[in-house]
Amino acid sequence: MKKKILVTGGDGRFSKILKQKNKSLELFYASKKQCNILSISSIEKIVKKIKPKIIMHCAGLSRPMDIHEKNISKSIDLNIIGTANITKVCKKNDIKLIYFSTGYVYEGVKGNYSERDPVKPFNNYGLSKLGGECAVAMYKNSLILRITMTEKPFPYKKAFTNLKTNFMYHEDLVKILPKIIKKRGIINVGGKSQSVFQFAKKFNRNILKIKASSKSKLPLNQTMNLSKLKKILN
Repeated sequence: MKKKILVTGGDGRFSKILKQKNKSLELFYASKKQCNILSISSIEKIVKKIKPKIIMHCAGLSRPMDIHEKNISKSIDLNIIGTANITKVCKKNDIKLIYFSTGYVYEGVKGNYSERDPVKPFNNYGLSKLGGECAVAMYKNSLILRITMTEKPFPYKKAFTNLKTNFMYHEDLVKILPKIIKKRGIINVGGKSQSVFQFAKKFNRNILKIKASSKSKLPLNQTMNLSKLKKILN
């Protein structure tokens, strides 16, 4: 029997792809209106209605990336306090929590970061997602996914040739989700370690090359070690 999974952020970018491509999970999508993560009573209301065994917490603030610098209150509210509220409700109702975090919690300098490596976010977005992780990690019936993904097609006309990462498309994550949701702890989730340009050019031969400059303040080796993920998938 399939376990009911409540998906927060049900009207977000990833959830739209999940709705289209999911074939094996019993998912219930909660929009911002149906599940206000800043209100514990709102979360409890939808939990009482759906009675999920798992909450897949995708709601939060991501783009534009500079919003986390310009409006730290919004970033704190949605990514830290909202996630803490979700965690409290999961603990109270004995619901497994799957949290969509990011590879940006790592420093991004040496690359090949494993789940056991120290975390040191290089921007406020990473800090806000790490804040959410801290709450989730306190609850043992949880899974933290440090994900590096983007939309398909690649949403930009230019791509970095000197910045390495583990980009995967939303569709790629949908395919492997059923195999990883049973786990607990922390899992790095992404695709092949390569430059952003190498990743993007596979589906867009007209993508233009660009180099990340020192002014961009972007660390150049954000790659993660995916050994744990590969072991699960194999």
